[in-house]
Amino acid sequence: MRLSAFDLVVAAGGLVLVLLAVQNLGPALAAFRGDGAWGTFTAHRVECVQHPGHEQCTWLGEFRTGRTVRPEVAFYGGERGSFIPGQTARAFDTGRRGHVYGPGGSNEWIAVALLMLAGLGLASRPLWRLRRLRRARRPAGEPGAGPATDTGPRADADPRTDTDS
Repeated sequence: MRLSAFDLVVAAGGLVLVLLAVQNLGPALAAFRGDGAWGTFTAHRVECVQHPGHEQCTWLGEFRTGRTVRPEVAFYGGERGSFIPGQTARAFDTGRRGHVYGPGGSNEWIAVALLMLAGLGLASRPLWRLRRLRRARRPAGEPGAGPATDTGPRADADPRTDTDS
């Protein structure tokens, strides 16, 4: 009943995914709720990447809240036509490095939650495997053992009934 190197690598990969999800969970939930420091985003330039079938654009600019100025931040969810250079919009900062959000927030929490679930599933895989191995090795009469191997009378046995003499 030993784990293979593959099981350990899968578990380690799962733990990495969980750590990534935990790091982003707070800002993702804050973005969903609209919690953060409110201020003004001023658009400077748009950067776009072409993918087969679609284009992904991000507006970069400056975020101001009170006396604090964050240069070169991305406005989450901004598309090519969302701004013109110099245009301002209300935005809030959740503490996520390099991003601010508009009044609509975001649904990033869904991706973070899925990442967390995938990580927990992968990290727990070796435990489920060990449990199956232990169950398969128990003798048939022990509690928690797998199904019994005796499935009933044999087909070649002579069935006797009460009417037989």
